[in-house]
Amino acid sequence: MNPYRMAQPPRRWLPKLSPWIFRMTRGIRRRKAVKDCNLTGVAVENADIVRGELDKGHGVMITPNHPSHADSYVIGTAADTFGSPFYCMATWHVFDNLGRIGQWILQKHGLFSIDREGTDLEALKIARGILQEKREPLIIFPEGEVYHCNDRVTPFREGAAAIAMFAARKAERPIVAIPAAIKYSYVDDPSEQLVEVMTQLESSIHWRPRPELPLQKRIYDLAEALMSLKELEYLDEVRTGTLPDRTAALADHILAVNEQAFDLSASQGTVPERVKELRRVALESIVELEDSDDEQRAALDRLLDEMFLVIQLFSYPGDYVAEKPSVERIAETIDKLEEDLLEQYSATVRGERRATVRFAEPVPVEYSRDRTAIGELTVRLQGDVQQMVDQM
Repeated sequence: MNPYRMAQPPRRWLPKLSPWIFRMTRGIRRRKAVKDCNLTGVAVENADIVRGELDKGHGVMITPNHPSHADSYVIGTAADTFGSPFYCMATWHVFDNLGRIGQWILQKHGLFSIDREGTDLEALKIARGILQEKREPLIIFPEGEVYHCNDRVTPFREGAAAIAMFAARKAERPIVAIPAAIKYSYVDDPSEQLVEVMTQLESSIHWRPRPELPLQKRIYDLAEALMSLKELEYLDEVRTGTLPDRTAALADHILAVNEQAFDLSASQGTVPERVKELRRVALESIVELEDSDDEQRAALDRLLDEMFLVIQLFSYPGDYVAEKPSVERIAETIDKLEEDLLEQYSATVRGERRATVRFAEPVPVEYSRDRTAIGELTVRLQGDVQQMVDQM
């Protein structure tokens, strides 16, 4: 996974969408998709659903899954097809990693920043305003991270549903949420290049490379070795059981220890939600620290590092390749390992790929005082996306 700096955002980036610039950069976006992500084609299905809702003047939120760093190019091509640019909420790190020209280009493409680790009321206000007033749709990736799981939708966070529901509270027009599914497939078999990466991964933990073994076995042997090392580090023993169970248990242990240290309620919510709460507490504590309190700062930095480890553990389902050892699942898992072990900011895509993006029927959004309504809408959107992924 992409590591990013845990800190207070240095500034805010507002959306400055320019439909003219969006249209003029169409060719550049497609060339960059090929150069940066080896993405040579995108099939767009059911674009008329989005176009129809926009033509009706409805406020439209689109909620895609987030399996790859190429997703922005896929959504851009979809927007070219349904005939409208879009607004998109993105973590502030996306802007912070670019220079001023890159930041300006993102803003002109409708992106705006959010502090995902805090309660960013200003970003939420911007998002609600888009749904209530703008013709263009709002894109939110409810998974929050790129998990490299092309066939599985990671549990959606509730933020997207909450934004849509609170926008509907005072909207003068209907608000709809349109689930979208993105799926990738290889045109070329990248296995030969993946074998080379696997050799680098084994060498990184001082193993003798074993190119004579199937990639699937090499992946799981490496995963078992890495899990054993982390269990020794945090649990003082190597556990038995299936890899998914051990991964979940280790993540829960790290979370529970830190939740207890900060007097937080343990085991509430999903792993990403628990991580977000601990990150929030850590960042607020860092802001309040005296400059001379180096020991406490080091402890908080360790906490942030451990939260990144928990998200890494969460991103590996454990049975993903074993369930279906397709070239896509094998490649995705090796991509993740390349980012995590070889410290690549973004894995190199080996082999030409194509993508399909499909839109589902719109889900009407109405405000409700029922506290369970946001969760129910979140589950509905996630289920619709997973159903499309399964069918594609």
